[in-house]
Amino acid sequence: MRQRSDVVADGRKLVVVGLGYVGLPLAMRAVEAGYSVVGVDTDELRVKRLGAGDSYVEDIDDVRLMAAVDSGRLHATTDYARTVGFDVCVITVPTPLREGVPDLSFVECAGRSIAAHLTPGATVVLESTTYPGTTESLLRPLLEEGSGLKAGEDFHLGYSPERIDPGNSEWRLENTPKVISGIDSASLRHVERFYGDIVERTVPVSSCRTAELTKLLENTFRHVNIALVNEMAMVSRQLGADIWEAVDAASTKPFGFMPFRPGPGVGGHCLPVDPSYLSWQVKRLLRQDLRFVGLANEINDHMPAHVVRRIVRGLNERGKPVNGSRVLQLGLAYKKNTGDIRESPALTLARSLLTLGARLVVAEPHTDAYLVPPDITRVELCEAEVRAADVVVVATDHDDFDYALVERAGAYVLDTRNRCRGDRVEVL
Repeated sequence: MRQRSDVVADGRKLVVVGLGYVGLPLAMRAVEAGYSVVGVDTDELRVKRLGAGDSYVEDIDDVRLMAAVDSGRLHATTDYARTVGFDVCVITVPTPLREGVPDLSFVECAGRSIAAHLTPGATVVLESTTYPGTTESLLRPLLEEGSGLKAGEDFHLGYSPERIDPGNSEWRLENTPKVISGIDSASLRHVERFYGDIVERTVPVSSCRTAELTKLLENTFRHVNIALVNEMAMVSRQLGADIWEAVDAASTKPFGFMPFRPGPGVGGHCLPVDPSYLSWQVKRLLRQDLRFVGLANEINDHMPAHVVRRIVRGLNERGKPVNGSRVLQLGLAYKKNTGDIRESPALTLARSLLTLGARLVVAEPHTDAYLVPPDITRVELCEAEVRAADVVVVATDHDDFDYALVERAGAYVLDTRNRCRGDRVEVL
């Protein structure tokens, strides 16, 4: 494990392909470490906003972004021609699932595009989540074919799984240990040199396949344990027990337990996707099923429907059908204090309520308006909205929501995140 060096980049050119929740913090940190950074993204609106110092990622504020732009070392573009002459390129593009199958088309496009500008001595690193073997079996041939160069001889290639946790102010890019790998020892040294400039500690592993598996293991661990506590949450009320109190009590054990808490499901760019990447590859190559992953998918995917049933039952107990009832949902994002609605269970919950005929309104202060589906009506959280609602549903527990107002003015509150208290509050 290497500790961060005091030596900075001294103007070396970095290309970051993909300027989302992973790529933008990486680009910013590299600018601050002395790199000249070209960020490439296909979204023209993102590029324009970055040029104007307008951040769309909560962890990067406008002041910090504008300082990077004003330094002259951060350039956002849609044009790969501006990547010519790079020393390091990091690919941080999305890797979604399409009907349960990994979609690596963004990685393929990035690989082909960057290959045309790859020169001897350069280093390319993939950070996008994927199955073991992608760096060497997919990305390497694309780079070699497009450049006419040989990986390991003419240029360096490696994989480093991203560990960005949006909204986490304690563990940021620079102080989170960075797992790194290379296709050979020389590639590993160059990958380590780059990340050693921008993070406090690097964790080298023996192969790109091991690094790729590391990312899948980390998130499959979370996925399975969240599914466990979600399943227990679905039965704890019938048992006359409080799952939230039980988790807190179990957390006092100083060994052998790690707390995970229930919720309306899992979302974002990792948990709904990463375990399926692993199970897909195991099924394809080994003809085996990862049974824990399949069961966790089933339980976590089922949670929005469980929340809907709780809402329907709660309204029925108060003499109201869900059809025609006014529902105020707090949050669309998949986790608190972010605006990311990718694969969000809160979005699934909202659409399910609309399908049942509920008059749904949603308070979501963090998500840009253009990202919210047009069939969802947004409102500000205020006393009038809370009093007008037949039920208030806490789907995402943003810290800036006024939970005291919800407790005071809500006629019926279903809280999936355990933020509210009171006689009219039911907790998941």
